[in-house]
Amino acid sequence: MFEGPLTESILKRGREKGLFSVTVHDLRDKTEDKHKTADDAPFGGGAGMVMKIEPIAAFLNELKTLKTKTILLTPSGAALTQEKVRSLSKEEHLILICGHYEGVDERVSTLIDEELSIGDYVLTGGELPAMVLVDCICRHIPGVVKEMDSVTEDSFTYGLLDHPHYTRPAEHGTGSVPQVLQRGNHEEIRKWRRKEALRRTLLKRSDLFAGARLTGEDSGLLREIILGL
Repeated sequence: MFEGPLTESILKRGREKGLFSVTVHDLRDKTEDKHKTADDAPFGGGAGMVMKIEPIAAFLNELKTLKTKTILLTPSGAALTQEKVRSLSKEEHLILICGHYEGVDERVSTLIDEELSIGDYVLTGGELPAMVLVDCICRHIPGVVKEMDSVTEDSFTYGLLDHPHYTRPAEHGTGSVPQVLQRGNHEEIRKWRRKEALRRTLLKRSDLFAGARLTGEDSGLLREIILGL
């Protein structure tokens, strides 16, 4: 499951440059029965299977160092945010535990540092969330993304959605590129982009304003948007 995302595009180039490394461990390698059983039926009955504590604990005992941060990907975890991604990108060593089936044995919580979720929905397992987290984090490692400005100006970086983007041609049957972007006045472009980021956030994700870092200029631009100016 990890081979595709880790061997394409930006992640592939980053690994080839030695900017980061990712190792995938199979929990079955730390099982001791002949069937390599990594899950079992839940105590108390019920549907589904639960990931066993022994193989997870064995791997953590082998891999963890004093500089390791251990994360369990689970729907019950804290919501993954851009701020959390930036924080994790500064860590030297991360271990990501992928939940599966009905989840992992609750005793795993005594062995980890935190739980994270990529959204309020249920997936087959934690592998996809782990890939999302790897992708998010690695983009913040210097040298992985060629133009670092494209990372620092991403959506959510300042608590807002990103502004609209356009490229050539300037004219198309679906519409025209705004004139302000074609005139080359950098201050006008900066102000237009900020205003459009505010407009897009207001229309699509107004909840983000609760945690956004707004300036006095932003307040004025918001008033213009609301008044239709």
